[in-house]
Amino acid sequence: MAKPSSPPSDTDLAGAVRYGGLLQVLRLILFLLYFSAGSIAIVATQFIGAPLYFYNKDWFYAYIALTKQSFGTLVTTGTQWWTPTVIRVSGDKSVKGQIRITQDGLLECDFPERMVFIANHQLYSDWLYIWWIAYSARMHGAIYIILKESLKWVPIVGWGMQFYGFIFLARKWDTDKKRFQHRLQKLAAKDRKPADRLPMWLLIFPEGTNMCPNARAASQKYADKIGIKNLDHVLLPRVTGLQYCLQQLDESVEWVYDCTMAYEGIPRDKYGQDIFTLRAQYLQGRPPKSVNLHFRRFRVSEIPYNDTAEFEKWMRARWTEKDQMMETYMQTGRLPGDEEEVQVLSNGGIEKPGKKVGKTETKRGNIIETEVKLRSWLEVPRVYAVLGVFAYHRATGLMANVVSKMWAVVSIATGSRVKAQI
Repeated sequence: MAKPSSPPSDTDLAGAVRYGGLLQVLRLILFLLYFSAGSIAIVATQFIGAPLYFYNKDWFYAYIALTKQSFGTLVTTGTQWWTPTVIRVSGDKSVKGQIRITQDGLLECDFPERMVFIANHQLYSDWLYIWWIAYSARMHGAIYIILKESLKWVPIVGWGMQFYGFIFLARKWDTDKKRFQHRLQKLAAKDRKPADRLPMWLLIFPEGTNMCPNARAASQKYADKIGIKNLDHVLLPRVTGLQYCLQQLDESVEWVYDCTMAYEGIPRDKYGQDIFTLRAQYLQGRPPKSVNLHFRRFRVSEIPYNDTAEFEKWMRARWTEKDQMMETYMQTGRLPGDEEEVQVLSNGGIEKPGKKVGKTETKRGNIIETEVKLRSWLEVPRVYAVLGVFAYHRATGLMANVVSKMWAVVSIATGSRVKAQI
């Protein structure tokens, strides 16, 4: 009598394994080599430029922004090579004309240089796709992330994030408030004219953590405490951190951009972290079949961030809308997108049935499809450019020193022989 088959595990939902044991080991080795080499080069570049801080701080911050661009290149190529997938992008009327796809399939976002960026938190990899969005807007050197303090001490990567000016939180408000204030005052730069303020994308996940059983239980407990219905697909947002950010930044930023993220392949009542594990995505070749991003924006001056009760209502309303969008995704496989809010060039994205589009003609749609990829492979060597130049000059300097000493020895020896002959 055949034994009954065991029910599939959550990881089986990620699909068939594309790479076996040996290939997984090879992919792991290649990823570690690539990511480690790039990270070491970036951090070494940061240390080389650190003395600029004491000479000209604006030059220093511009230099660090270049190293941040390099890390954006690193994570973009890592996603492109190890976890390639379809990216679907949509938006509402508030972002009309700001999202387009080029004829060669590259996403371009005309988002502002300074903003607060919020999103729901589904997977550990959320920030990778958001950094790529910043890359598509050419703002990948201006991103600032709010994250937990333990990451600060990760060797090499943690050092780099400290150079980047990321905000590390201990999740104790008495401690975190001082750190927030210090960093946000620097980012606000209220002593400067608006045109002189440095670009800044401040990324914050108001849910505080990614969707998981413990987080969902905590969200339910909070919903019961304040007497409201818990949300089905996202966690109830925490408002203290975001409210304080908006209060400190105030008129130095005009917009809050909101991104709703949905991953294809996560059924109801399941959690993405259990399905799309790092091993499944990076080693076994089982990333989500698609990553879906929906954008909208809100004017900061119209957000009641100085009234805590009203701000909580405003945030819950926005997250209720997110939950409804996620429900639409569960039913249709697409996040909603307003017609004509994204621009699709003829050789990229989705073409409407029955309509022919010329090579240079553009059309409008409500959703575009693309993928994570670089604009040019020449961006990869730039990660190592400063370190390479530094090493070259050190090597040539050392060689010149050796040659000069050898020449001195030869000159002395030659001079001694001449004297002996005389």
